[in-house]
Amino acid sequence: MISPSVTWPLATMPFLSSSLLLLLTVSTPSWCQSRDTTSPKATNGTPFPWDKIRLPEHIVPVHYDLMIHANLTTLTFEGTTEIEIAASRPTSAIILHSHLLQVSKATLRRRVGERLTAEPLTVLEYPPHEQIALVASEPLVVGLPYTVVIDYTGHLSGHLNGFYKSTYRTKEGEVRVLASTHFEPTAARMAFPCFDEPAFKANFSVKIRREPRHIAISNMPLVKSVTVAEGLLEDHFDVTVKMSTYLVAFIISDFESISKMTKNGVKVSIYAVPDKIHQADYALDAAVTLLEFYEDYFSIPYPLPKQDLAAIPDFESGAMENWGLITYRESALLFDAEKSSASDKLGITLIVSHELAHQWFGNLVTMEWWNDLWLNEGFAKFMEFVSVSVTHPELKVEDYFFGKCFDVMEVDALNSSHPVSTAVEDPAQIREMFDEVSYEKGACILNMLRDYLGADAFKSGIVQYLLKHSYKNTKNEDLWNSMASRSLVAPIAGPNSFVLWKAVNVNDLFLWWTGAVSGCVGPFQSSSFLKKNQGSEHSRASTMCQTRAKHYYLLYFLHQPNHWQQEGLDVKTMMNTWTLQKGFPLVTVTVRGRNVHMKQEPYRKGPDDASETGDLWHVPLTFITSKSDSVQRFLLKTKTDVLILPEEVEWIKFNVGMNGYYIVHYEDDGWDSLTALLKGAHATISSNDRASLINNAFQLVSNGKLSIEKALDLTLYLKHETEIMPVFQGLNELIPMYKLMEKRDMNEVENQFKAFLIRLLRDLIDNQTWTDEGSVTERMLRSQLLLLACVRKYRPCVQRAETYFREWKESDGNLSLPSDVTLAVFAVGVQNPEGWDFLYRKYQSSLSNTEKNNIEVALCVSQDEEKLQWLLDESFKGDVIKLQEFPHILRTVGRNPVGYPLAWKFLRENWDKLIQKFELGSSSLTSMVIGTTNQFSTRARLEEVKEFFSSLKEKGSQLRCVQQTIETIEENIRWMDKNFDKIRVWLQSQKLELL
Repeated sequence: MISPSVTWPLATMPFLSSSLLLLLTVSTPSWCQSRDTTSPKATNGTPFPWDKIRLPEHIVPVHYDLMIHANLTTLTFEGTTEIEIAASRPTSAIILHSHLLQVSKATLRRRVGERLTAEPLTVLEYPPHEQIALVASEPLVVGLPYTVVIDYTGHLSGHLNGFYKSTYRTKEGEVRVLASTHFEPTAARMAFPCFDEPAFKANFSVKIRREPRHIAISNMPLVKSVTVAEGLLEDHFDVTVKMSTYLVAFIISDFESISKMTKNGVKVSIYAVPDKIHQADYALDAAVTLLEFYEDYFSIPYPLPKQDLAAIPDFESGAMENWGLITYRESALLFDAEKSSASDKLGITLIVSHELAHQWFGNLVTMEWWNDLWLNEGFAKFMEFVSVSVTHPELKVEDYFFGKCFDVMEVDALNSSHPVSTAVEDPAQIREMFDEVSYEKGACILNMLRDYLGADAFKSGIVQYLLKHSYKNTKNEDLWNSMASRSLVAPIAGPNSFVLWKAVNVNDLFLWWTGAVSGCVGPFQSSSFLKKNQGSEHSRASTMCQTRAKHYYLLYFLHQPNHWQQEGLDVKTMMNTWTLQKGFPLVTVTVRGRNVHMKQEPYRKGPDDASETGDLWHVPLTFITSKSDSVQRFLLKTKTDVLILPEEVEWIKFNVGMNGYYIVHYEDDGWDSLTALLKGAHATISSNDRASLINNAFQLVSNGKLSIEKALDLTLYLKHETEIMPVFQGLNELIPMYKLMEKRDMNEVENQFKAFLIRLLRDLIDNQTWTDEGSVTERMLRSQLLLLACVRKYRPCVQRAETYFREWKESDGNLSLPSDVTLAVFAVGVQNPEGWDFLYRKYQSSLSNTEKNNIEVALCVSQDEEKLQWLLDESFKGDVIKLQEFPHILRTVGRNPVGYPLAWKFLRENWDKLIQKFELGSSSLTSMVIGTTNQFSTRARLEEVKEFFSSLKEKGSQLRCVQQTIETIEENIRWMDKNFDKIRVWLQSQKLELL
């Protein structure tokens, strides 16, 4: 599954901090806050025979027969569920899930010889755990086949989960209704009674009843349609493969489709409303290409005969990986060739890639329980990078992927973060797992592991993992065991063995020989090695061996850049340090001549904490130096260690390419040397390395390791930067600084800082053309820079945008604007009342999701308080503007210097209504809480936030996002108190330098 914010892969608005773009953190719904320690009572007052949230394991489903009949007029449905079950021990009670369903009848069927018996079952309901118990008169017999038959009714959900209603408006203005499903993580139970936990895999046979004017689609191909009554058809779909309940899907609609076949004969289809099916071509081509890539990469054929991708008009998240029928928000799948931007193309490609990766990671092999959700989501996020970099190299996906590692570090540095793999039990805790840590951190540490093992060994490990566990469930350690067993290790003489991940060859033997003869383990001796061998033959010969081996090793590393100096391999132990503890390490580097002293400690925002946490990571360090651009590697497993360089260097840069999930502090004059490098010859290191220096510098300001003046000095080189990653990272660090000032009404310094930012990037802004020309990254950079310039009222930009908007408005919106600059044009045009009203009218009639998204953002950046309040009220109704858009509108208004008090007030005054429309703990609610509050920087606002959320009690006080935003506001206050005056003085010193 993917978050709705992923439909805008890079900042839709640069004044939105990029770390807020992917917000999946969710938390505890009201129905499971309190734990009753007494025996549970069913709704009829009798004892309920099960007291745990998790289902018992002694009854397992084997096969489901589902019949669903939805009435799209009354918005109700009825169904019959037949579940073939097996009992591993005698029991009279069959416990399964059901939520908001009215069970009218339950029967237990059993075949005895040639005779089929049917016994009525007593139905008990326990809503706090969303469970029902079907009680038989006698215990089930172990080893005999039974079938449970349940008749029930329900209402199509008013939320965007379970089996729910969606609508769309045709060109002619007719409103049409459809019904679709979204079951992850715990909503299959809202459509049919089931064993709704991922480990209870089974096969499913689905039958859907519908009117002839509709079609039905499900996970598997249609086998036949039969008439069951006049005007009523029943579609029978083929039996699914063995899978979890959350992957079942069905849609009843009047969608149209287009299709293509993959080279291996899989039929790929895109379904959409008739008026938008012409926008499906790009996604279809991408899906075919990516599905073929995954089959080749995993060497495992896609197991179903078809793969459908459906664009749903109402969809809360970004997409959902239902096996054989992936569902998407329209903006995440449909590409308007005339109006969609380069950013839209990247976003659609990434989301299609993500969901197709799930067909292997998540569907074929599924985590045993939600504590290891990252095995699904972290892998799918990581495979976006792996696949798209090969299938669509022109999209430069790496420029997006590594930025997400920076973003998740913002969250992972908070005390309210959590380990990647975290024990969870109830649905509330499960929902909290759908956050940046499971997705982005999971992906970043997988990328780090691939860099560590080598791409071939990593790929071999995950293929073995998939093959071994196909159609099964796994735990965290199953992955590491597969990785370790596929790694090729050459034993090396000496206590500090050198691990080789490629097949042993002549060069490897040469390295082994030199190590054995000279007593040198690698080109850089470590202090841990020297301590172990003090007084030994190795130690006595150390000076001689370093001199003799220096040239051998340097030559070797030029040809073998991917080897590691370490004490053997233990993938499980190494990766447990990254998945079983929260946070990430700060590695402090101090250079003394040829000696490089390294120290690791947990990174935390705020001043140094004198208390030791004891957290240590196995950190796969990489570095380059002023003397060599060959990547050198060392595994830091202890708190401190020392490397000995072959010669002294002017500078050293760790975490090459940002492949490692850690940040680095360069003590003494280390930062001065790197700043001088950027100012004098920034192209010496890669754009990713330049971006990581910017990020690390400001992270170190937050914990007091580096002064704000030095961090700002480093950004001055951006005047000469042209690459997207460092420019975007500069914006992501600098823009939040003046956003904090906005919340303190520090107008003079705030305006000076905004002016400084435009002066810093003025040459780059002036060089942008108002066209759609260039590479994808050039176009995305153009779009963001021109939007920034226009929002910051840079006069040349505003004048150009005003001209474009006037011409577009005079053409009644028919003039074709360059798609990459449309948002900048709209953001200027919306600032007068006539422009705002015209944009809203075009919003109502537009069939382009890109155009509607651009208009939506533009409406939110208006400086008219009355317009903003009207927009909040109107979008909350969910009529013209769909309710799915409201969270984005609220948090975008919450970033507006005029609108943020309105957004915060709206959240407080409408909280009870909000948690009715968006589930308490949903990603949408989380994004609204954080989006409206976490740029506050005053103690008064902090007290407001604390007081409001504490008053909610079971209605929200316990939400993780509340803990995050309170912690962030406290950090904002501390940061501003410490750095504001320094920024003011620094700005005065820069007034002339950038002119």
